[in-house]
Amino acid sequence: MATATVLSGVERRRRWTPGDKARIVAESLAPLAIIADVARRHDVHPNLLHAWRREARSGGPPLARTDAGRFVPVALASGMPVGAISAASAWPGTVEVVLRNGRVLRVPEGVAAGRAASLAAALEGIER
Repeated sequence: MATATVLSGVERRRRWTPGDKARIVAESLAPLAIIADVARRHDVHPNLLHAWRREARSGGPPLARTDAGRFVPVALASGMPVGAISAASAWPGTVEVVLRNGRVLRVPEGVAAGRAASLAAALEGIER
């Protein structure tokens, strides 16, 4: 049997804070995440979650207000010891990331995670 949420009072719609939206959208963007499962877990219709994701890709509110970093898979170049600086990036304090499309992103060590993610997405051609 399905459960139903009855909202009493004048307002019948639920209001989601930008933080809640960002958290749910970030969960839906995780590798191997199934949007229908994420939506069901948070009692959100999948179409609404898709709309939030589109809004986040276009720079809208759901992800724009968060500057939290995300973990991504990292592979070390073969033969390079951990912590070594490649000849191409001879500047100390620079983080070098080789993107999936082969482009290289070099950012200063203290750059905000959101800024680095936006740059990486732009270089990979992903609309945010």
